[in-house]
Amino acid sequence: MTEVVATNQTILVVGGGISGMTAALEAAECGKDVVLLEKNPALGGRVSQLYRYFPKLCHPTCGLEINLRRLKGNRRIRVMTMSEVTSISGQKGDYTVSVKIKPRFVNENCTACGECAKAVTSEVPDAFNYNLGKVKAAYLPSAMAYPQRYVLDPSVIGTPEADQAKAACKYGAIDLEMKEETVQIKAGAVIWATGWQPYDAAKIQPYGYDRFANVITSVEFERLADPHGPTGGKILRPGDGKEAKNVAFIQCAGSRDENHLRHCSRICCMASLKQTNYVTEKFGDDGKSTIYYIDIRAIDRFEDFYQKVQANPNVKFVKSKVAKIVQDEKSGNPILHGVDTEGYNRYATEHDLVVLAVGMAPSVPAGMIPAEIVADSSGFIQQDEANGGFFGAGCATNALDVNRAVQSATASALRAIQVVNQVARAEA
Repeated sequence: MTEVVATNQTILVVGGGISGMTAALEAAECGKDVVLLEKNPALGGRVSQLYRYFPKLCHPTCGLEINLRRLKGNRRIRVMTMSEVTSISGQKGDYTVSVKIKPRFVNENCTACGECAKAVTSEVPDAFNYNLGKVKAAYLPSAMAYPQRYVLDPSVIGTPEADQAKAACKYGAIDLEMKEETVQIKAGAVIWATGWQPYDAAKIQPYGYDRFANVITSVEFERLADPHGPTGGKILRPGDGKEAKNVAFIQCAGSRDENHLRHCSRICCMASLKQTNYVTEKFGDDGKSTIYYIDIRAIDRFEDFYQKVQANPNVKFVKSKVAKIVQDEKSGNPILHGVDTEGYNRYATEHDLVVLAVGMAPSVPAGMIPAEIVADSSGFIQQDEANGGFFGAGCATNALDVNRAVQSATASALRAIQVVNQVARAEA
């Protein structure tokens, strides 16, 4: 066990998505030392997996690129990837945090040349693309990955392929002897920016996500539309690879439901409204979208965007909670059954592809965080005096869009700064 150089005036940020990066940057640019932890091989989180933001439909790369540039240029921030908190002891203003670091098997010498990937043939599920495809067992997490360094999957360690990858590297970057290690970090305050995860659509049994290949989730659809995604930006059905020109979007898939997620996940309506644009862009008038909804929640400034989508003649709105989905065995098309509550007409409508607008759940429910933290009924962190020097940021605190997550992260950084300032004054 080794010691990371840090003090009780250091702020620890757990989670390297847009909220964690924001909190770390705001604190560091106010003159505080920050350690930023991320459990994955690269920073960026869910935002890096988006194709476009709403409502401007711009690409997330611009915002991420600016943050990464700020982060690279700030010596007060130490980034640790593939790292997870295992335990915390101490009190507000004086915490000792144990962190487990998984081996990457690639060191800082890596230039991201890709020769190691050429040397291996084994493939592993592509986590960045929600496992819609596969990548080589030596891979760069994404085009914008930071650190810009390859990862060697543990499945090839101890095999001839690992030796081939090492032999192919001209820079001595492949380190097959890397082991899991644990380090201790001292911190005066801890910001939990552990983000969100899509609700498990397989739990919504009437929709058949785990049975029908052409029923997918909204986050998977986002990757299909991206030119850097598994299909090169073509909207193809997973079942047979055919173009999906007639797409159904089902709202509140798991949200606002006592059997699943009790809360409204806020972004789902806007995500589906945005994704209808993808269908229109790919197929023009041949592309048809149908949104099945309880009610559309386009909060404040997003109302204009909603109205633009409503005006699109190729987008249809059906006010209905879909009861069930069955599959046409011959065509593989999903067939949606339910009742249109505007007229109370029963329907059995066939589509090429169904996209479930799944709800947002905390990636790490507050009850699983190794610290005493006040949580709400959905597992999100609540800002409470009882939390001491622990603060939630972004989607660890609620279901939020990117803009609100950034605001939340900035607020958490200010609270953490207050704590470490108190420590500094007490020790002066």
